[in-house]
Amino acid sequence: MTMPEVADIEQLPVAQARAGDPAAWETLFRRYQLPLYVYVFELVRQEQLSLDLVQETFIAAVKHVGALRDEARFGGWLFSIAHQKVLQHWRRRQEVLVEEIPEAADDLEDGPDELLIRQESEARFMELLERLPAPQRSVLLLHFIEEFPLDEIARISGTQTGTVKSRLHYAKKSLRKLLEAGNENAA
Repeated sequence: MTMPEVADIEQLPVAQARAGDPAAWETLFRRYQLPLYVYVFELVRQEQLSLDLVQETFIAAVKHVGALRDEARFGGWLFSIAHQKVLQHWRRRQEVLVEEIPEAADDLEDGPDELLIRQESEARFMELLERLPAPQRSVLLLHFIEEFPLDEIARISGTQTGTVKSRLHYAKKSLRKLLEAGNENAA
């Protein structure tokens, strides 16, 4: 999931949505529904809860679109609302519930051996990712999966860019240690 190119952003009907045009909101919903769902799901690991939080995100966006200062940053603004909804959920529940990692989609170019190896690697990565603290996990997902730049992640998470850099550094370091520990145990 990648964010739209600058040309795509200019074509998004943010101004029309701000004016209350339902068709514009439908376009924005279709564009961002899946990336938001994937991001939220990777944090809360529950399908129905993820769908609910994405719905709450769009409801909040409709209510507060007037507060959006830069229409070109609509995607980042929407992700920051989703991030806040996840944090609110965690505060209410005081725990994160974990479900099975979904299987990766089949890649027709890979043979069965390569596909199995890739699926095992992805499952192992997701297992290790689950062991990281939520702020580090969130930064990794936003940076490497959603491909947000660090300054945008800072806006989404409501932190400073330096904090994002630090979390990313420690997340990578923690993942490296977990991988090394796993390799030692496998030997």
